[in-house]
Amino acid sequence: MMLTRRKLLTHACAMSTASLTAASLSGFGLSMTAIQAAAQSADLETADNRSGYKALVCVFLLGGLDGNDTILPYDSESYSRYAALRSSLLQNYSNVQGGRSTRSIDRLLPLNPVNPVQDGRRFALTEELSGLHSLFEQGQAAIVANVGPLVQSVTLADYEADAPWLPKRLFSHNDQQATWMSGAPEGASLGWGGRFADAALRSGANTSGATFTTITSAANALFLTGEAARPFQIGSNGAPLIDSLTSLQGNPEAYALMRRHFEPDASLTNHLLERDYASAMGKSLSNNEAYNAGTTGTATLSTAFPGGPLGDQLRTVSQTIAARDALNVNRQVFFVGLGGFDTHSNQVLDLPPLQRQLDAGITAFVEAMRELGVSRDVTLFTASDFGRTLAVNGDGTDHGWGNHHFVVGDAVNGQRILGELPPYDLAHALDAGGGRWIPTHSVEQFAAPLGRWFGLNESDLRSALPNLGNFNSSALNYFG
Repeated sequence: MMLTRRKLLTHACAMSTASLTAASLSGFGLSMTAIQAAAQSADLETADNRSGYKALVCVFLLGGLDGNDTILPYDSESYSRYAALRSSLLQNYSNVQGGRSTRSIDRLLPLNPVNPVQDGRRFALTEELSGLHSLFEQGQAAIVANVGPLVQSVTLADYEADAPWLPKRLFSHNDQQATWMSGAPEGASLGWGGRFADAALRSGANTSGATFTTITSAANALFLTGEAARPFQIGSNGAPLIDSLTSLQGNPEAYALMRRHFEPDASLTNHLLERDYASAMGKSLSNNEAYNAGTTGTATLSTAFPGGPLGDQLRTVSQTIAARDALNVNRQVFFVGLGGFDTHSNQVLDLPPLQRQLDAGITAFVEAMRELGVSRDVTLFTASDFGRTLAVNGDGTDHGWGNHHFVVGDAVNGQRILGELPPYDLAHALDAGGGRWIPTHSVEQFAAPLGRWFGLNESDLRSALPNLGNFNSSALNYFG
């Protein structure tokens, strides 16, 4: 039986529906005909793409990760210049550590990429990222340097002339988050994760329909919204249910009576909107119950996840992937989020704990995928609003543009740094002012190899990433 799309339960005004998610409303009004037509179309490249499981997991670092305080220079010349430009920040690190900074060159974790190093320079991760460092050195992670929103390639002269092809509303949190997720500033309606899922649905990869194809454990659902795909929201305890029903689960008779109250009944009203609301409520509740039933029946993972918001979300994603057969899905896209990266001040206190959360969460997730036997079938990647300035404002950094990201998984051809890390200096061709890096690769170029690995053909990719044609779409490859 095909599961229908999850929609917002809005009919029970007298009951507590606080746990119901606003993301469900995005699917309201989508007809079953549209979903079925999407599922019947087959335009993935090969028949091999129609079998087996694959999932993409986007870890969005909300607020703007300081990539310059994540991937640091390690050769003495670059590090000396970096230390001079960030002297106040490094001094604050030393003060917090009692005189020995966590950013001292002798405490960094050197990277040993197998691909050629840029201009003889060397790079390192901070010591809070020891797990990611191990994954990189073992070939299960790659670093993609200086990625950011672009409509077409931009030079410093273009930026200074305010060229019309510059991305809209640069350095704005909401707009750059939206642009990363969808290619357009705030107000956009479709994300490239959702469009990737649409392609999977058109191929017939998920015969159960769209309901469990795109799943979010964070509030922002734009990335996962497609024409057919809509984000299904989960929490640490699964899909939300109606409080009034949950309270009656110990009384089967009362539960059954109350449950029938939420079944759509066309005879109750002739008002079309009321009937649609009632139908939406019944379908949403059924989908939530189906998700919880599917995940409840799966074995408990032995992998220990760290506490905190990211660990909790990645644990729930892992449990969902464990239930992939019960949910009848072969393709899924997940979105999780971790906030707090807007480090205008107190960066030395705020950033290291966030990096430890990121590192511990991703490391546990990779281990869980190995436990499930799908470590080659699940690829995780990071994203963020933007990078931050190389120049410091005393004890923090300001909004930037290009940033560095990780792609992680056993399918990844890792231990490579792809793209171009700008010089750790100011006033060069990639500096838009104060160390705001002009991206050397677009989000579309970053996304394209993920889409190909997921099963999209070139036509799908260009539909999902409308600006891809303005760039070399094969410039990056994490899987080759």
